[in-house]
Formats: sequence, structure tokens, C-alpha cells
Amino acid sequence: MGSVIMSQSNESEMSLPQPKVWRVDALCRAVADALEARFNPVLVRGELSGFSRAASGHCYFSLKDEGAQIRCAMFRRAAGLLDFSPRDGELIELHGRLGVYESRGDLQLIVESMRQAGPGAQFEQFLKLKAKLEAQGLFDAVRKRPVPVMPRAIGVVTSLGAAALHDVMTTLQRRAPHIPVLLVPASVQGGSAPEELIQALQKLCLLAQEGNPPVDVILLVRGGGSAEDLWAFNDERLAQAMAKSPVPIVCGVGHETDFTIADFVADLRAPTPTAAAELVAQPREVWLAGLEGLERRLKLAACRHLDQQSQRLDFTASRLGRPCARVTQQQLHLATLAQRLNYLATDFLKQKQQDLQQAALRLGLLDPGLVLQRGYAWLSSRDGKTITSVQQAQVGQALQATLADGKLDLTVAGAS
Repeated sequence: MGSVIMSQSNESEMSLPQPKVWRVDALCRAVADALEARFNPVLVRGELSGFSRAASGHCYFSLKDEGAQIRCAMFRRAAGLLDFSPRDGELIELHGRLGVYESRGDLQLIVESMRQAGPGAQFEQFLKLKAKLEAQGLFDAVRKRPVPVMPRAIGVVTSLGAAALHDVMTTLQRRAPHIPVLLVPASVQGGSAPEELIQALQKLCLLAQEGNPPVDVILLVRGGGSAEDLWAFNDERLAQAMAKSPVPIVCGVGHETDFTIADFVADLRAPTPTAAAELVAQPREVWLAGLEGLERRLKLAACRHLDQQSQRLDFTASRLGRPCARVTQQQLHLATLAQRLNYLATDFLKQKQQDLQQAALRLGLLDPGLVLQRGYAWLSSRDGKTITSVQQAQVGQALQATLADGKLDLTVAGAS
């Protein structure tokens, strides 16, 4: 029984049609033909993501919604007809044809025209957070701090595996190898990235105050990517942590056309990570050239000063002439001065003697005793006060009269 069943089964399998063996390129073309016949042309709406324009003028991006995304290509001819600048997160409508990119076997939409359909959900979320933080003053120009010209140490926050790290470290080593660099790694995309970025910033903030040497500026950097790749830098908690930093933060996230909330909060925005490193590290050649300029100015000032002193020395020497002649001239001058001084001293003494005699004569004439000898008396009270008026004396008051040859004690009997 069993052997018969097996025989029937084998005969059944041999009777089924065998599948066609496809070449890969032929299968891709067949799928493309099926898509062309079933769907094209298509009009589809979604959010723009990862938009980039190649040097050839062709544009590449993805169109997405909550559940899926599709790769898109817009060639130069169609891109040249755009009347706006596409931005990640925008809601757009595309008219085009579905196809297969055979080199990769990818489904893609060849876009023939594009028009705006309004802001996407993600972009609206970005605008709401931007407006909220702007109202809180986190973007105000008055809170922006200048980047130090010569920082004592530079802090860097980025991913260890990011190309931005290599670009930043290469630039700093080339321009300012003497400045220490402190790297605190953190994820720069994904769900855990905001929290890791915040923790890295907080560590560098502590080093800014307690480090040796202290960190004077922080670089927050990552390379380019789609809006989703950069979304970690649109986190509100990260923005608040940046605003609390005690030192300036330079943000270099994405490319020149990319903007994140971190760019608006940072003290300075750089278009790329490399540019961020260049902004905080003046080339060593600039400082060396400055020192050489100072050296030249110092030498010139020293030479000018020596020349001036030499001229003064020559002028003084010409005025001195021969030392012996100068000494003789000074001796004659001293002799003349001594003679004049002797004459003036003698004349001065004579004049003073005459003045003294005249003063003695005038003083003698003022002697009260001479007046008393002519019969006058000098009245005074017991306490020595001079009495010059009858109003100063009272009846019965004891007075004293000084005469030329003595004193008399008197009592006032009356006044008239």
C-alpha cells in the first residue's frame, strides 16, 4: 500500500508545471511592466523626507506617512520647473510613475511634478515647539554669548561612530593642536539620543566649572541626514539643557540648509561640524603671525628709542665741549657769584641795622612810662582790666591807679 502511494505522489509532482527560471534583470523589468500597467500614472500625497539635490541637478528624497514610505527621484528637467524650495517635513502631492530601480531592485517613484499641500505633521510639531521656546526667550539675541577667541579647553558632544567626530578632531588638530579637547560621546539619532545628549552636555557643564583646564566652549555636532535622523536635536529637554549651559555652545548639525531647535538655542550656529570646529579654533599660524608682528613692532620701537637717546647724547656732548674749558668758565662764574653775594650780604646787614634802630626808636616812643611821667595815671580793676570809661566803674568799686613811680589803691565815690 505504501509503495503505491509513493508512486502516485511522484507521478503527481512530475505532472505539475515547473516555474520559469528568471534572470534578475528580466524579473525587474517584468515587475516594472506590471506596475506600469496596473498603477501608472499616480498622484500621491505624503511628507517630504531626506530631500537632497545632486550636482547633476537631480533630486532624491522619500515620501512618507504614518505607515510607510517610498523612495522618489525627480530628474533635472522636472526639478527645474519647481516654483518653491522643498523642505523636509512638508506635506506635498506628487504626480509621477511607479517603477523599479533595477540596479538595486528598489521600488521608486519617478516624479514628474510636485506641489505643496501644506505643512506635514512632523513639521507642524517642529513649528509649535519653536514658537513655544521662542516665547520663553530661549532664542533671544541678548542671551547669546560670544565664543572665546582662545579657549582653554574645548568640549565636544557627538557620536563615536559619526563622521562628524573625525571632521571636528581633524580640524582642531590642524588649526589648534595646543588646545585640549574633551569628548563626551552620545547617540545622535534614535529614541535614546535626546537623553544621552542631555547627559553629555551636563557632564561638560560640570567640567566647564571644575575642570583643569576648564572647558570654555562646547561643540554639539553631527553630520547630515534626513529630518528623522536629525529629530533628536528638536527635543525640548535638550533645548532647556543647552540654555542652562554656563559656557557658549556652538551647534553644527547637518548641512547648511538643515535647521533644528538646537540651532536656534545655541549661542552660535555653524553650517557644518567642520565649520563649528573652525569657529572655536583660530589657526596657529594666525597667532604666530600676530606674535611676529608684535616682535617687529617691539624691535622698531627699541631702535627708535635708541636713536633718540643717541641724538640727545650727541647734543649734550656738543654743549659740554672741552671739559677743562668748561671748568674754567664755571670757576669764573662762581667767583663772580661769590663777590656779588658778599656785597649783597654786607649791604643787607647795614640795611637791617638801620631798620632795627628805627624800630627801637618807635618802640621807645610807645612806652607807657613816658606818658605816666607827664602826670597821667593808668586805671585798672582788681582783676587787671583797664578802665577807660566812667561807664566801666561802679560806685564803691575798688580800682588801682598806676603812676610813674608806683601804684595807688582807690575806691570809686561817684561819677560825673
